[in-house]
Amino acid sequence: MQTPGASAPVHAPRSIAFYLPQFHPVPENDAWWGAGFTEWTNVVRAGPKFPGHYQPHLPADLGFTDLRLPETRAAQARMARRHGIDGFCYYHYWFKGRRVLDRPFAEVLASGSPDFPFCLCWANESWTRAWDGGTSEVLAAQDYDPGDDLDHIRWLVTAFRDRRYLTVEGRPLLLVYRPQSLPRPLATFDAWRKVCADEGIPEPFICKFDTRDDFSDPALVGCDAGAEFLPHGVRGSVPTISPTGSHPGNLVFDYAEVAETFAERESPSWRRYSCVLPGWDNSSRRPDGSSFLLHGANPADYEAWMARTLERSSADGRDLVFVNAWNEWAEGAHLEPDQRFGLQFLEATGRAMEASGHQLSKVPDPGADPAGYEELYLDLYERFVRLQKLQTDQDGAIRRLAGRDVDRLRAELAEARLDADLLAGRTAQLERALRQTRLRLRAADIPHPDPDPS
Repeated sequence: MQTPGASAPVHAPRSIAFYLPQFHPVPENDAWWGAGFTEWTNVVRAGPKFPGHYQPHLPADLGFTDLRLPETRAAQARMARRHGIDGFCYYHYWFKGRRVLDRPFAEVLASGSPDFPFCLCWANESWTRAWDGGTSEVLAAQDYDPGDDLDHIRWLVTAFRDRRYLTVEGRPLLLVYRPQSLPRPLATFDAWRKVCADEGIPEPFICKFDTRDDFSDPALVGCDAGAEFLPHGVRGSVPTISPTGSHPGNLVFDYAEVAETFAERESPSWRRYSCVLPGWDNSSRRPDGSSFLLHGANPADYEAWMARTLERSSADGRDLVFVNAWNEWAEGAHLEPDQRFGLQFLEATGRAMEASGHQLSKVPDPGADPAGYEELYLDLYERFVRLQKLQTDQDGAIRRLAGRDVDRLRAELAEARLDADLLAGRTAQLERALRQTRLRLRAADIPHPDPDPS
């Protein structure tokens, strides 16, 4: 097992963002949560739990994505590449041969598009109504057996063979969320390695996530390395805070303190990859309380955390840094632009990656490679959308200014009309008084000028 510092420092660690393939309707979610359900259903109904709490998180540049659309997947990859993300880690849901939420990745694999690196994470938890794999009503249970282990790895091999699949030391990178949940993890992974050898491909580089209360040596369960999976580990490492008005059932942590703590976290004796969060807030999934959230997430603290993590990873010879996540909107963890921060978290990622020696993607010369036309189109489309938004914002500002001028002029006109009405009333009063005076003078036979002899 390689330990930190055992290999030559890596100049520029790769950044891999976790990718949730959930944003499209599937029969299972229709049955469990209602027709048409996706995570957007949770996202749009969220609201602040206390003053200053940022909710709801609503998308900006990419809108409410539907991952069945290849145009959406291409735009995501384009945006990620331009801001220093080196690949997506797609969550993979395998329930004894039954694959759930698999359409986006299946189409990526079958079509060869987008041309963007990826790896898989087997999210080997039972699905429950608690959303976190805890003890609650089970919707889809994990059921393991040796025969299924072989079926599973044979399916995985089809992904490992793809030229876009991410590798570590030449081996396909496979992440397993909770290998300790497997009844025989050592036997399972040995069987997987043998099948890969028989198929003529390198054995997988298996990475275990640090989750819940298990942060032990990954070798104990047959894995090659471990990885942080924040916010697992935050509780117990950072004290909670109690913002004014927050419900006592919620666990609230200060984002800046979490960032500083984990940026300087001591490395263990085994290889453990670091994880960085642009934020975390699962209150949209828990409208009745018991939320877990990092309060005050912002691009500046995120960038400092990312930069320090890249620096330490490079010095320790760890060539990967994970970002949680690309699009976990219902958990407040997303690099995709929202209506509050826009592209700021992505731009912070790009600056940190560039400072670590990473070469950010540039628009290729379309004459040099036919694939460049797609890149050029996406770049121009992105600029077009920004120009449209700028024009819309400017038109709105002009309308607001013009509206204020119109309102001011209308108020002045109303005031002038009121003054005119008052003046007309006073004039009428004076005319009546003048006529009465003339009548009295005539009655008294007193000479007087009379401009109106009639």
